[in-house]
Amino acid sequence: MYQRTVLIVEDEFLIRLVLADTLADEGYDVVEAGNVLEVVAILDQRKVDAVVTDVDMPGGLSGLDLARMISTTNLSVPVIIASGRHRPTSEEMPGDAMFIPKPYRADTIAAMVGEMTAGVERRLTA
Repeated sequence: MYQRTVLIVEDEFLIRLVLADTLADEGYDVVEAGNVLEVVAILDQRKVDAVVTDVDMPGGLSGLDLARMISTTNLSVPVIIASGRHRPTSEEMPGDAMFIPKPYRADTIAAMVGEMTAGVERRLTA
């Protein structure tokens, strides 16, 4: 059975920890990053099935920048963008990315990831 991999990009350690624990409990392989620059190295080495990212990130690149990068290089990776300060307009949202305002419940994110990656196993075995 294929284990789906979720990349969490969140600079707030406690938020990242709770979300990672929730997704791991749901059976996902979880990879964590604290900023967008770390993601570049991760994506060069690993295949991910979904990304959950905050908008505001240290290092000069935002979660929106990351979502744009993913949407132009790998259209099949769904992205969930979260923020407590920003409410991106539809023009700012890249590709098929989805937005969820903070605060959110970790189980809500887990359900969204489940829906967004439901077909991954079928695509791999077909």
